[in-house]
Amino acid sequence: MISRVFKAFQYRDFRLMWFGACTSSIGTWMQIVAQGWLIYRLSHSAFLLALDQFLGGIPIFLFSLIGGVVADRVERRKILLASQYVQMASAGLLTILVATGLVHVWHILCLSFVSGFAQAFGGPAYQALIPTLVEKEDMPNAIALNSIQFNVAVMVGPALAGQALAKLGEKWCFGLNALSFLAPIVSLSILRSRFQPLKATESMFTSLKQGIQFVRKQHSMEALIILAFLMTGLSMPLRTYLPVFVKDIFHRGPETFGNLLALMGFGSICGSLTIAWAGNIKRKGRVALFALACLGTGIAGFALSKFLPLSYIFLVLVGASMMAVFATVNSLVQLITTNEMRGRVMSVYNFAFRGGMPMGNLLSGWLVPLFTAPIVLSVNGFLLILLAFYFLFVQRQLAAR
Repeated sequence: MISRVFKAFQYRDFRLMWFGACTSSIGTWMQIVAQGWLIYRLSHSAFLLALDQFLGGIPIFLFSLIGGVVADRVERRKILLASQYVQMASAGLLTILVATGLVHVWHILCLSFVSGFAQAFGGPAYQALIPTLVEKEDMPNAIALNSIQFNVAVMVGPALAGQALAKLGEKWCFGLNALSFLAPIVSLSILRSRFQPLKATESMFTSLKQGIQFVRKQHSMEALIILAFLMTGLSMPLRTYLPVFVKDIFHRGPETFGNLLALMGFGSICGSLTIAWAGNIKRKGRVALFALACLGTGIAGFALSKFLPLSYIFLVLVGASMMAVFATVNSLVQLITTNEMRGRVMSVYNFAFRGGMPMGNLLSGWLVPLFTAPIVLSVNGFLLILLAFYFLFVQRQLAAR
């Protein structure tokens, strides 16, 4: 059973990328926790929390389609290295600003935008590179294991950040994140696999149009893109407003904030391990939609709960079902896509998947001051349940895949 769950680890280059990305993701989540806490401490503004998430995500929404074209024209490893250097520099600058006491909220917002811009090019390259490191039959397992590395980080990073915030301060979280980028830089430098793109004769706009046409011709792909946008737009505000719940509803400190994110990460690992163990299962669409309904239930339950232990349980459910949806939908998109189109198709998917985050956060940033965070998030949860039922019983093409 263990060998089945971790089958993609038999590939050397996949192992290197996994451990490098996991180390970097732990640092990133330490910064996410510290950054949200710092913004709320400096401003006590729910809107600025949402604005930070919006500015971090909007470059991905705006530029990831171009990033996908570049990922099909340039050696993907080089794009990823450039992205890591930019993000490391941003984290390093924020460390200096906090350590010297010169930091203002606008500094944080600007650096979020810069990091998001780097991710707009690094994201499609990374998503296109991972499946090329394993054989096609092991691709679903690799994608699920890649989700696990992200969620190991979601569990470990916030837990470390909660302790570091309470005992050392925000600057240590930002500084450790800057150092963590050395791990993927080293991993990328010693990869054996290389993607040698064919020499492009058409313009970048023509290449982009080809990618969009490919998406439109594939059965169920449009439904997957729409689903990706809506599920992130409705689910990600939960993570954004956790500091509001911790301070204003549970009346706790940064350690509780870290614990909430760590439990969400624990649930995510459970969901990812389940998908990795299942492998290349049939009816992935039905599995994704069932998990989507569970995700909506968990978000609505957490939003309405006033009892912290019950909220812990709901967050484990949110994490498990969220990763089950993400990994299954990602597998469906990757299996439909050919390697020469992979960068462009994944950029369209990334455009929808990551684009839902800033749009959802921007909308919730406007609604939460009017209706409160519990009401807005509970409505989001019920909408996710309705979305799952729509694709299960009305638009059934996706459920049949």
